[in-house]
Amino acid sequence: MTKADIVSEIAKATGIDKSTVLTCVESFMGEVKKSLSTGENVYLRGFGSFVVKTRAQKTARNISKNTTIIIPAHNIPAFKPAKVFSSGVSEKK
Repeated sequence: MTKADIVSEIAKATGIDKSTVLTCVESFMGEVKKSLSTGENVYLRGFGSFVVKTRAQKTARNISKNTTIIIPAHNIPAFKPAKVFSSGVSEKK
């Protein structure tokens, strides 16, 4: 499912025009991104959590040059689904 599909389904279900729904969806995604970029997690009860995970520094190898490089510690975004979300998906087989 794409963002356009989500917008169409929400517009159909609510009766709100697609441009307004698109603005809301993009605003939601922007707010989640902004919160994660400042290190703040986003919790949506019954859906899941968008969290920031920290990857530790590690040593890697560049095979083509046969050298060792250090990959510094960095943050990555992650999604952890809520239990009711996971159980709802697993039951819909």
